[in-house]
Amino acid sequence: MVKSIYSVEYKAVIDALVAERKHAGITQSQLANKLGKPQSFVSKIESRERRLDIIEFFHICRAMGKDGVEILRSAGIC
Repeated sequence: MVKSIYSVEYKAVIDALVAERKHAGITQSQLANKLGKPQSFVSKIESRERRLDIIEFFHICRAMGKDGVEILRSAGIC
């Protein structure tokens, strides 16, 4: 079994998150500030260098003012 970070589904989720962030006009730095994290935190998630867990996923969605379930749907996950 392939580790989830290398799966097609994981890539789709991260791509959907990035697209939503950009569509909202939020920079990585702005998102990181809302999360209380350094910009590199967001960069490493978006480049798939750092694994995103489900709780962090929903924190990021909330910080962007987005519905996490809708992002998962747009990624074809549910």
